[in-house]
Amino acid sequence: MRLIFALLLAISLISCNKETNTYTLDGEAIGFADGTEVYVFTFENNQPKPIDTLKINQGKFSATYPKSDTTPLNFLRINEANASILFFPENENMQAIIYKDSIKASRITGGEQNAAYNRFVDKMDTFNKKKQERMDQFRAANEANDTAAIAKIQSDNLNLVNEETEFKKQFLKDNNNTLFSVMLISDMAGRKEITPAEASVYVENLDPKVASTQLAQDLKTNLDSLKKADVGSAAPDFSAPTPTGETMSLKDAMGKYTIIDFWASWCKPCRIENPNVVNVYNKYHDKGLNIISVSLDKADQKDKWIQAIKDDKMDWFHVSNLQFWQDPIAKQYSVRSIPATFLLDENGMIIDKDLRGAALEAKIATLLGGE
Repeated sequence: MRLIFALLLAISLISCNKETNTYTLDGEAIGFADGTEVYVFTFENNQPKPIDTLKINQGKFSATYPKSDTTPLNFLRINEANASILFFPENENMQAIIYKDSIKASRITGGEQNAAYNRFVDKMDTFNKKKQERMDQFRAANEANDTAAIAKIQSDNLNLVNEETEFKKQFLKDNNNTLFSVMLISDMAGRKEITPAEASVYVENLDPKVASTQLAQDLKTNLDSLKKADVGSAAPDFSAPTPTGETMSLKDAMGKYTIIDFWASWCKPCRIENPNVVNVYNKYHDKGLNIISVSLDKADQKDKWIQAIKDDKMDWFHVSNLQFWQDPIAKQYSVRSIPATFLLDENGMIIDKDLRGAALEAKIATLLGGE
């Protein structure tokens, strides 16, 4: 009797141990040939890292993984479909269904994080379908030259965009315990749907376990940097070599209003925008507008930088460390694309950003037009 009891206890312990220490990923792959490989990736130091290769057999694939105390972000990659599918392991069994002809409709379920992510994706699909309908309606109204219909469609589309943004914000409030929320905060800040300050509030309200992840920590660091060069903040001071080799600081270039203009001789959008900036400068410089341009040219492009200044008639202050995207001033201002502009008042406070074309002239006109 004791032997039977001991055996039953041992079997029970083994079963419990298996249930406690592992989880499964079972998948159904529709439209894929037998032998098709499914690659499983995670992220390590913000870089994709392969952790497993599975093979599809009779439309199925399966794997077992050890449970972990971390909060990972994984994805499946099928080269044949040229697509990736995001998922969030939570030490729970998961089920995947992958369609070769519709990766967009593919889903991985199991656990609260995957459920929240799938709800988000489904809702965004709804928004995107409505946007496509608006686009089709706009084309038809435009071809018919129906100005009333065009105005209504534009108004409806603006309301739809606002509705989408509010949905995302509510999602962040309701799902602060998901790693996907960290990704969404980063995306919304990048798209300027929320300010760096607003994004920081969402980060501060993250569940402690999610907040402790490397992804969240990196986002916090990035937002802290962005806030230093955000509207309402004091513009970080800097100094760099001029085309003639002297050192000039931002303070040296300050006027009643000052534009910090990030550009490069190799940047076509910058060169296209330059005539507009020249026009605004010539019109308002005598009234107090100064410009200091920071070039992201390379070390071997100094001649091209100087020639571009001459060719584009950029008759204002110029500096460059000639370090391309590693330029310390660009990093200081979190510049990741050019052209990029920052408008400062006489106290060095950032009052606007990334104004171009007619918007730039309109803004300067409101500030100096009556001078």
